[in-house]
Amino acid sequence: MNKVLKYTKTWGAPTAAAVFLALWLLGQGHRMYGTGFLAWPPALPLLALTLAIGVSAKHAYAALLVLFALLGAQILRIVPAPDSHTWPIYIGAAVVLFFAALTGDRWKQAAAAAAAPFFSAAMAFLMLSRSHSSGLGWLPIDNVSRVTMRDYWFLYSSFLLVILAVGWLAGYALRSWEDRRTLSDQRTVAVEDLRAAEVDLIVEQERTRISRDLHDVLAHSLAVIAAQADGSRYLGKDQPQPVLDALENIASAARRALTDAQRVIEGVGDDGSSLPQPRLEDIGELVEQQGNSLQVERTESGVPVDLPEGQQMAVFRIVQESLTNALRHGGTGTRVTVHLDWSGSGLSLQIASYAARRELVAEAATTARTGRGIPGMRERAHLAGGWLTAGPDGDSFRVTAFLPYGLMLNAPGAEIYAAELVGADE
Repeated sequence: MNKVLKYTKTWGAPTAAAVFLALWLLGQGHRMYGTGFLAWPPALPLLALTLAIGVSAKHAYAALLVLFALLGAQILRIVPAPDSHTWPIYIGAAVVLFFAALTGDRWKQAAAAAAAPFFSAAMAFLMLSRSHSSGLGWLPIDNVSRVTMRDYWFLYSSFLLVILAVGWLAGYALRSWEDRRTLSDQRTVAVEDLRAAEVDLIVEQERTRISRDLHDVLAHSLAVIAAQADGSRYLGKDQPQPVLDALENIASAARRALTDAQRVIEGVGDDGSSLPQPRLEDIGELVEQQGNSLQVERTESGVPVDLPEGQQMAVFRIVQESLTNALRHGGTGTRVTVHLDWSGSGLSLQIASYAARRELVAEAATTARTGRGIPGMRERAHLAGGWLTAGPDGDSFRVTAFLPYGLMLNAPGAEIYAAELVGADE
């Protein structure tokens, strides 16, 4: 059916025009004997309708214009009006409307439908008017009152309008069926794409879960290795230098492996390319981006320490999520304070948002218990070796995080922290 409809839309109009002309020549050819085709009265109307049918598929407006010109020329007596034998030539107008409705857009379809009443009215006038015909063999119009002629004009117009409407509706019905078929095919494709996307999503979620599990295992194991090596090095300073050097190398390698593993797992895109990861210096740009939405005040105390990339990314994501939550629950203009304290054995991060109404703080607390933002931040802090808490604090909602310095040699309190880790493991 699709192939037939495609052929009809492409070659149907020229084929119909050729068949229309051939049938009229075969049916009425005997009437032109001795006069020639051009001298035959219906010749010009036949050629005009054949032309209109031939171009109706690709040039619907031109085809309608040819029909208007033909009827106007017949009314003005430039072209002969049909007689009792040739009036069915007007059925060709229904073929024109069929192809206009089948292949045209909605404006061409509307133009063809609007032209049908004018065509039927003009055709009925030409077939019944005393000045243009003698009744075409249907009705002896001599000595007939104008009222009767008017009634018959309405009858003939309605009859012709039904013929034209059938042609237009047939084309419109085929076009509607094709459109529904196309929409059905598109819906099928969309459903298949959606199913494929769901499968990809499930696979991606499983990959993410596996990555997190792998990261948890590596993070714990490597952190224990680094802590044990550093702790043993600090508590066993009387050991030979080669032993201390070996312990230092083990701790450094474990920390580098932990950072690299986190960067690879979280920073590799689907195309296999490493994505740039945010760092501590990017927090300033993040705060500036929120300048039109939030009133953010950023402060620091103590001497900043060069954190590993994994911890820097964790700090950035915690600040980013906290600002997002503040905007979501507090709205535009919410005041937020971000404080980074470098004075202890690790980085202390304090983020407080002050909503305009106290009930918004309670709403944020409820969302923190049921949403995914706070657990995600808590997980990031845990993977970075620290901890995170979040909840209402008076008229504010406060996020507090602590990330140890990773037992770096130049970090304050490293020896005490290493001893605590070793003692906890024992």
